[in-house]
Amino acid sequence: MLVFYLAALAVLFVSAFWSIDSFTGKLTHVWTWTNFHTIIHDSTYRQIAFRTIWMAAAVTVTDAVIAFPFAYYMARIASPRMRTILFVLVLLPLWSSYLARIYAWRLILNQDGALNWSLAKIGLPVQSWAFTNTAMWIVFSYIWLPFMILPVYAALERIPDSYLPLALPGVVAGSIFTFSLTLGDYITPSLVGNVDFIGNVIYRNVLGLTNNLPFAAAYATVPLVVMAIYLTLAKRLGAFEAL
Repeated sequence: MLVFYLAALAVLFVSAFWSIDSFTGKLTHVWTWTNFHTIIHDSTYRQIAFRTIWMAAAVTVTDAVIAFPFAYYMARIASPRMRTILFVLVLLPLWSSYLARIYAWRLILNQDGALNWSLAKIGLPVQSWAFTNTAMWIVFSYIWLPFMILPVYAALERIPDSYLPLALPGVVAGSIFTFSLTLGDYITPSLVGNVDFIGNVIYRNVLGLTNNLPFAAAYATVPLVVMAIYLTLAKRLGAFEAL
């Protein structure tokens, strides 16, 4: 942890105060607040950060609403055989490629995809969800749903029926996964939403044409700070005991 994680975060934070020489393109080890000033005062980067955090919150709430009744049925109502079947159904998507699931949803949500074909067959108006925030919300909610169901199920299984409010730590524990995974994703926004998230900006500044590692490091502190606050609140709600 100290060498491979904390040390890497320290290097990331330090490099966020460096800059790129505009003439030579080389890294300059001179302390400056320019990167953070750009993030704070540039409306484009503020909008991208807001979009990312808002989507992470929306996906988390959606998965919590879907996961709780599903997990409750698994823990309290389903027979042992049915519970096993449901576990397989929850885990089955995780056995396939992440990219395969995203491209499958593109085929479903495209203008001439399976969804609109089905709606047209039953006489309902077609949808224009492809490459929209709605498409990203649906895909993110689907992809991360298993990470919400399992902690909620574990919490419900351990408590008696009269203490269902005690399942809240399980919901918060699941939200850590859905929130953080959405917050750091950059593939789904590119393939499904055709918009930028924080991860897309970081990716372009690390491996793209700009090659501005200090700015990428500075922008990476945004999700780190957000998750630090989120984890602090989650710990207060007892989420760590439910993991």
